[in-house]
Amino acid sequence: MATKTSKAAEDDDEFIELKELNVNFGRQVVLRDISLAIPRGQTLAVIGESGCGKTVLLKTIVGLLRPTSGHVVFDGQRIDELNDKELTALRTRFGFVFQGAALFDSMTIADNVAFPLRENRRMRTEEIEKITFERVTQVGLPTSVLGKRPAQLSGGMRKRVGLARALAMNPKLMLFDEPTSALDPELVGEVLDIMRQLAADGMTMVVVTHEMGFAREVADTVTFMDGGVVVESGPPGQVLGSPEQERTRSFLSKVL
Repeated sequence: MATKTSKAAEDDDEFIELKELNVNFGRQVVLRDISLAIPRGQTLAVIGESGCGKTVLLKTIVGLLRPTSGHVVFDGQRIDELNDKELTALRTRFGFVFQGAALFDSMTIADNVAFPLRENRRMRTEEIEKITFERVTQVGLPTSVLGKRPAQLSGGMRKRVGLARALAMNPKLMLFDEPTSALDPELVGEVLDIMRQLAADGMTMVVVTHEMGFAREVADTVTFMDGGVVVESGPPGQVLGSPEQERTRSFLSKVL
């Protein structure tokens, strides 16, 4: 396993903090009293059954959902206190990879990757094209895909295009929501290899995943959620290898 950059390892201040976070949808409690801290340059893997609140957690971290109570702090800034304009500006520092590739079918691959650059920054066309080329190459795609449309690519390639688009803005935080879902087994490794390299390069990441091997190898912290609460959180060896909670042991017995 590649080691993370020394800068990231040394700069271990708390980059993301969730403090007594609660999210309700009407009378339904979706997240309850969640407190987590993610140091800069580290990877948090979030595991748990479908419907336990993992995706809601990601959306709350980046301000797509407002907490009912509690705080979300990103790099010293209270996200939950920002207005819509301030949130839009802050999100240029985030990269979000959804379960689906979430690409625009009517656009070429080049335009899909360049979309956030054109929307959020004033850049010369030459600079946008340069970044687009670099990000497509970074995720292991041939530049021949740039003129194609999403329907012409395989599921694994579309997933990597979504990752290239998320990286185009040079984010400080990457969030992944089941990035290998719906992929053929032989394509899962390709996506995970890219994520391993991002972790080794010191990218701060929050990864909702069902890939326990990836969580054990790459994550600094593994958090198991159930019913909207954090049941157990700690180093991968402890949570995945010697869990303290019976609910965690029951879940792992089904997936390991």
